[in-house]
Parts: sequence; C-alpha cells; structure tokens
Amino acid sequence: MQYGFVIDNRKCIGCHACTVACKSEHNVPVGVNRTWVKQVEKGVFPETRRLFSVMRCNHCTDAPCVTICPTQALFVREDGIVDFDHRRCIGCKSCMQACPYDALYIDPETHTAAKCNYCAHRIDVGLEPACVNVCPEHAIISGDLDDPQSEIARLVAREQVTARRTDKGTKPNLFYINGDEVSLNPGATTRSDQYFWNSQSRGVGHFSRFSEARTPNADVLDLAARVDGPAAGSVEAKSMRQVDVILGKARRIYDTPDKGLLWGREVWGYVWTKAISTGVVLALLLAASGWFGAVPALDSVSALAAEGLAVLAGLVFLTLTGVLLVVDLDQPMRFAYVLLRPQWRSWLVRGGYLITFFGAALALWGAGLVFGLDPLRSIGRWACLPLAFGTAIYTAFLFGQAKGRDFWQSPVLALHMLIHAVMAGAAVLMAAGFVHAELAVWSAPAARILLIGIGANLLVTAAELLSTHANTASATAARMITSGRYRNAFWGGMLLIGNLLPTLLLLVLSGFEAESLWMPTSGLLVLVGLWVTERLWVEAPQRLPLS
Repeated sequence: MQYGFVIDNRKCIGCHACTVACKSEHNVPVGVNRTWVKQVEKGVFPETRRLFSVMRCNHCTDAPCVTICPTQALFVREDGIVDFDHRRCIGCKSCMQACPYDALYIDPETHTAAKCNYCAHRIDVGLEPACVNVCPEHAIISGDLDDPQSEIARLVAREQVTARRTDKGTKPNLFYINGDEVSLNPGATTRSDQYFWNSQSRGVGHFSRFSEARTPNADVLDLAARVDGPAAGSVEAKSMRQVDVILGKARRIYDTPDKGLLWGREVWGYVWTKAISTGVVLALLLAASGWFGAVPALDSVSALAAEGLAVLAGLVFLTLTGVLLVVDLDQPMRFAYVLLRPQWRSWLVRGGYLITFFGAALALWGAGLVFGLDPLRSIGRWACLPLAFGTAIYTAFLFGQAKGRDFWQSPVLALHMLIHAVMAGAAVLMAAGFVHAELAVWSAPAARILLIGIGANLLVTAAELLSTHANTASATAARMITSGRYRNAFWGGMLLIGNLLPTLLLLVLSGFEAESLWMPTSGLLVLVGLWVTERLWVEAPQRLPLS
C-alpha cells in the first residue's frame, strides 16, 4: 500500500481552497503552510498563461527527512504516509534541509517541525484528506497508488504525469498532470517577498487615476518591477522586468514567504569550533610523528606541555561546539533526545556519539597527564586519533543527507573538513609556541603542516567550485560564492586572508622561528579565513529556493 496524490493542473483554478482547508483542519498558524498554491506567469501579453501548482509533502517512498531525523520524530507508516510526532522533535531543522520539496516548516507556536501528513487521522477513519474534500474542481486526487483499481492508480497509468526532483532518488508519490517545468522547477523563477497582491499601492502604474501619459506596457512594467529582484521600483528592477516581459520569461507572482537561513551562525560557528577541537589533536599527533621536523621525546616537558595544550584546547572548543549545537535547536531542552532516542541512520546521532566519545577520550588523556599515569595517557592519546578524525568529518555526511542542498553533495566535502581541522590545529600550535617557551619547539613542524594544509585546501576548494557540477543548483551556489553576493568574502576573506597572506608570511618573513611575530599572525589569519569559509559553505546553498 502506498498513498499518494495526483494534482490535475487541467482543472486547478488557483482558488486556494486546499490551503484554507488544510489550515482549518490542522490549526496551522499564519505565515506557514502545509499545502499552498504557487502561481507563475509565462509568455508575452496577450499570449500569456498563468500556472497553478499545489505544493506540499510528496510522501516519498525513500523519504530523506525520515533518514536524517535524529529522534524518529518523522516516520513512514505502513500505508506509505510520512507522518510526524511533534513530541519527539528537537527543532534541529535537519529535515527541512533534507527535503528537496520545501515541504517542512517550524511551527511558530510549538517550535517543532510540521508538514502535510496526508490527514492521517482522517485516513484512519475512512475519510479523504481535507484538501481533497474541499477542492471544487476535483483537481486533487488521493488514494492507494498500489491498488490498480483506484482512481489515482488509473490516472497515473493513463495520463502523462510528472514529479518534482526525481533525480534525488526519493521516489516521490505526488504527481502532476500537465505539470509545467517553469512552475515545478524552483530555479526557473525568482523567489521574492513582493508579489502581485501585496504590491498594489496608490499612485503607481494603473492603480493611479492621475498617471501621466504612458508608454506601451508601462503599467505592466511598473507592476512587474515590484514583483521580485532588486529594490522595488529601482531602475535596475525596471530594466530587469522589461527584459523579462519582452523575452517572455516566467515570473513567480504568488508563493509562500521565504523561510530564510535554516542553519545560521550557530551552525557554521560549530563547524569552526569543531575543526579547532579536533584539529589541535590531529596536528599534534602529525607533528609528533617526526615527519615535519625534529620534535622532543614523549616523556619531555615540551611533549607534556603540548599534550596538555591539545587536551585543554580540545575540551574547551568541543564544549563550545556542544553549546552552539544546543543553541541552534528550536527545542533546546530536548537536546538529550539525540542520545536517548536515537535514529541510527541519522548522521546527527552518529555525530553526537562521536562528540561524546571524543570528549571522554580527551578527559581520559587529560587524567593520565594530571595524575602521571602513562598507560592512561597513552590510551587516551591514541583513542583520540580515530575519534578526532571521525568528529572532524562527520558533518560532511550530515550535510550529504541534506538532499535539498545540492552543493553539499560534493564528494570531497569530507576531505574539505578534514583539511580545515588540520589547518586550524596547526594554527593553534603556532600561536601557542609564540606565547609559551615549552611549546616553541612545535611551531616549525606545525608551520610545515599548515603550509601543506593550505595547498591541499586550495586544491579541494578549486575542485568544489570549478569542477563540473551535477546540476544547476550546485553550479549556482558555486557562482554565488565566487562571483555573486559572497564574492568579496570569498576572494578577500577566504582566499587572501585565510590562505595567501599566511603562506607569504610563513615563507618570506617568519623564517619558521617560533619567536617571530609572523608565526602567530599567520595562524590567526588562517583561523579567520576558516571562519569565513565555513560561513560561505553553510550559507550560500541555503539562498536557493526549494519550491
């Protein structure tokens, strides 16, 4: 059994009755929707067409929101309906990132995720979803897709139907008859906060009875200039809209509000602090190998001081990582659900346990140092190596589960995060060697590790941004970073401050001397560059609409 929907665009009149019925049935607050009608116009007057597309959860057979949910708040019923339990939700917003259809939202009253659940309570008593009952044109058809005698199964078999984002492998169970690509593809039109109903005002365009003599299509252009794009009414906006009208470009004229950045400064902040926490351990163990220059014996005062630094910095920044993770939750008091009610396929759960075990290994290592117990010190040190490695890269797999964000599906994202961790750790060792004499011997090996890390970082960054991308959304995010709204932060913050300047200072001015001020300066610049990079990689893909 697999329940699904068919939206018959031959019949839909864009009345929004389904939206109203859904809100009434589920007491959905103002400003968010479980189902809504997106409206797009295409063509050149008088040869124009308005398209209505009902948007909602696709009740996927392989639902990525269920896979990424750390607490089993989202689950698939035996009848194929993807349902949710708000009592288990921690408000991590991972499901919103995973859904390629923008179907989930955070309820402003419960502060938990919510979405269309196919009116499961009605299905259980033999009724149809509220939206199906209220539709005046029978444009929404529900039923069991696996039952060949059902109306929905016959429609899917007989008509030419389309579905959204089938490339994601989610196997969506929402199909459109006469679905138009410019309406179903979120990248075909521009999302805006201004649409035709909320842009009307006195004294502008055909709303003014006292307007001056108008050029052909002037009224249309004035109204269109306020729909989306640059500042309403600006010369740039009007120019863009003129081009759109002349070329017949499709225009999004009604939609739900943009949900904004789901993962903000707390998330890229935690990626940065986690890189420092794990990186200082990885960088120290790399330096201790002797491959990057002579280092003191393990029982020397300098080695003990370096290990103490690694444990202290690791625990401090790991604690900050945990704090940022909890603060980012919309239900922070439920943070323990990740460990106590785990859904093991979620990398948020796996990462939570990695962080926990890594913190325990650091504490064990620290106890061995404090109490002079060499066996404990050795066990803790070597236990930290695989745990630091796993903790450094697990976020790449979490981002990979966020199927809604194509740019995060990069196959080198794990390597990207590992390199950043090693760079951050080496930067900390260099700064510490400048302020503490016993740590000075570690500065030169750390500087060599940092230079290798910078070279690797530049190569991986080039691969992520310049290689052929799997789809338009991923390529658009890359262009946004290199030549769009984030270009100054990328070229100035990430590339110049975070990579080129430290390289120049280390190779030309520092002489690899721990006493040189250029050593800690280079390290601090690298940390600044990493902060900027994490922000760009987390934020830019979220600027692209999913519906």
